[in-house]
Amino acid sequence: MSHAHFDEIASVYDESLPGHVAAHYLRKRVAFVRALCPPGSAVVDVGCGTGALAQRLAEGGYRVTGVDPSAGMLEVMRSRSPQVVAVQASGTELPLDDDSIDLAITVAAMHHIALPDAVRQTLAEMVRVTRPGGRVLVWDHNPRNPYWSNLMARVPQDTGDERLIPAEEVMRGLTAAGAQGLSNQQLGIVPDFTPRPALRAAAVAERLFERAPYVRQFAAHNVIVARKRERG
Repeated sequence: MSHAHFDEIASVYDESLPGHVAAHYLRKRVAFVRALCPPGSAVVDVGCGTGALAQRLAEGGYRVTGVDPSAGMLEVMRSRSPQVVAVQASGTELPLDDDSIDLAITVAAMHHIALPDAVRQTLAEMVRVTRPGGRVLVWDHNPRNPYWSNLMARVPQDTGDERLIPAEEVMRGLTAAGAQGLSNQQLGIVPDFTPRPALRAAAVAERLFERAPYVRQFAAHNVIVARKRERG
């Protein structure tokens, strides 16, 4: 997808989900990151967009670099999160040193990268910049979830050029790049139309859904964690 499109929608991007629903998923992702590595760790957020997650991680004590190809998105992030290092670049060519990051993450970006070669290269770059023993986290749309086609038809960032990436493809790319898969979970089921007063109940139902052996495969997101292999 054209970077110019994201430049154009940068000012309205954060309105694509109701604020209380977006906040629910941000809390969920921050808690997940805290379980992977402690505050003070060096984190790169690949495809950071306007930096909502990067900002919260930085406020929680992480040393965060946000990478995105869209200058417009990064401009929004800089205006509200000056503590996050903003880098304009593609995920396929991260301008970071080898073995320099404790945790490389990408959230809801892989389906925009879309092309198989670009997806593989982005995963390889995330592994490259992560230190041996460090973690890579890929959190993206689950192709098995039937609601995505409805939502993606209504939000400004999706134009029809996207491709929902199967978890197996992500795992293969990480393994080929020198990482060992640690977990592959399906998480999240709170939809965008959840009323604010119903959010607490929806979050409880979500936790139960995520524990259900069969139905959880249809959750909103694939959440994949890998560890970069030690050398030698």
